[in-house]
Amino acid sequence: MMRRLWRAIRSVVLWTVGALWMAPMMALMTVLGWALGPRAIDGLSRVYCRGQVALTGSRWRAVVDPAVDPNATYLFVQNHVNLLDHVTMYDATPHFKQGVELEAHFRIPFYGWFMRSRGTIPVRPGGGREFAERVQSEVAKGNSILAFPEGTRTRTGAVGPFRKGMFRVARDAGVAVVPVAVRGMFDVNRPNSWHLNPGDVTVYVLAPVPTEGVSDASLQALADDVRARIVQRLEAP
Repeated sequence: MMRRLWRAIRSVVLWTVGALWMAPMMALMTVLGWALGPRAIDGLSRVYCRGQVALTGSRWRAVVDPAVDPNATYLFVQNHVNLLDHVTMYDATPHFKQGVELEAHFRIPFYGWFMRSRGTIPVRPGGGREFAERVQSEVAKGNSILAFPEGTRTRTGAVGPFRKGMFRVARDAGVAVVPVAVRGMFDVNRPNSWHLNPGDVTVYVLAPVPTEGVSDASLQALADDVRARIVQRLEAP
């Protein structure tokens, strides 16, 4: 009984402090994003991301493969765990990363405004060509892309099947794919639970996987290979 009560109190405190951090920071980043552009405030974005993870009470670290070029442009693909995925991964490398998000989420007050100011790429049914063009435009600016090819958050902690669409876009944009395996964040906040459970969170940024020369027929095999690398890292000691 006392343990459950302590977990509940701790979670309420952590969510409250996290919200008090998120609200003014997101408002500030929205205004400055419109005024200066998202790249100009990338340092502020990193402060926000690091703070948001820290306010879950968790210890965070990143392990980056030396083959990841800090000056290259990539498609980063990450296992989809919870609503903190973006802030968990963002500071792991110095790349400016543009996100992708369902178009419906742009209608959410404040959050949608923030995404528009940042230039987040909307995903809409039947909008594949427009989406690919937006990705190519970001890549042409030297911006990397962060995506979650499972398409939905895990409910069990296991990595779901990867869809091949983002891998097609990466190939056509001429960028390699960097697998990202996040360990520990699923236990910090599980689906359908409001409890926050502080723990150790590690972001593994794995070696880039080239997309040059991959045929349409081999795209799913590429997606499956990248997924297998993430799963192997998560299951390793």
